[in-house]
Amino acid sequence: MPAAPPRPIEIGGRRFEWGTRTYVMGIVNVTPDSLSGDGVLDAARAADQAARMVAEGADLIDVGSESTRPGHAPLSVADEWARLEAPLRAIRAAVDTPITVDTSKAGVAERAFDAGADALNDVRGLLGDADLAPLLARHGLPAVVMHNQRDRAFGGDVIADIRAGLRESIEVAERAGVVAGQLIVDPGFGFGWEPAQNLEMVRRLGELRDLGRPLLVGVSRKSTLGLVLDKPEDERAWGTAAAVALSVQAGADIVRVHDVAEMVDVVKVADAISRPGAAP
Repeated sequence: MPAAPPRPIEIGGRRFEWGTRTYVMGIVNVTPDSLSGDGVLDAARAADQAARMVAEGADLIDVGSESTRPGHAPLSVADEWARLEAPLRAIRAAVDTPITVDTSKAGVAERAFDAGADALNDVRGLLGDADLAPLLARHGLPAVVMHNQRDRAFGGDVIADIRAGLRESIEVAERAGVVAGQLIVDPGFGFGWEPAQNLEMVRRLGELRDLGRPLLVGVSRKSTLGLVLDKPEDERAWGTAAAVALSVQAGADIVRVHDVAEMVDVVKVADAISRPGAAP
């Protein structure tokens, strides 16, 4: 018997119901060295990009100013916020859609919440900054927590490692007083895994349902797809479409993407095929 869907989560005044459709998160990178090569630094351009994504059907906008590229030089709180502040405020003024801030630093997250961000997206799963989980609890805001395999030893099973890492993040949040049901989990495609392990992660995504949390998947333009296709970042839309469709079929609740218009169509068809009641 299929497990019941996770409980709904309210983000930025919008109620997200899981299990009936897949939501699309549009990516706005305000960094010169983004993993996908799509960074924008100008606040007006960032706001225009976010508004276009919303018009194309994005349900959430994710804004970040520090690259997650392997080997990148970490930014200080001051430098990360200096990059982020103007674009975030411009995006907030331009769209009513829920905004997540992509950061692993409590000092940046707190400023971002004050500037209008509605939730956190942390690629370190609340494990990199001890002040992040208490900050979430004080603000009563939701978060995406990602399993990051970088600097971790492989235990022999991809899903077992992801499950253990995400449970650690969930426990940190719960100990800090984050309200039950406020977390979305991300298995961390592309963060410390070999290409074959990334592909296995998508195939076995449904095994993470036992965590009882909505699943976010970020496969868009990732290097694993580039290896399969032998194409650069800006030529991976079709490969991303295939990975997104299979992620939806495997149980993704949110897909984080660069090419919103195309992936909204992909998600609609994938939902119609794989989710009972989603077909027109």
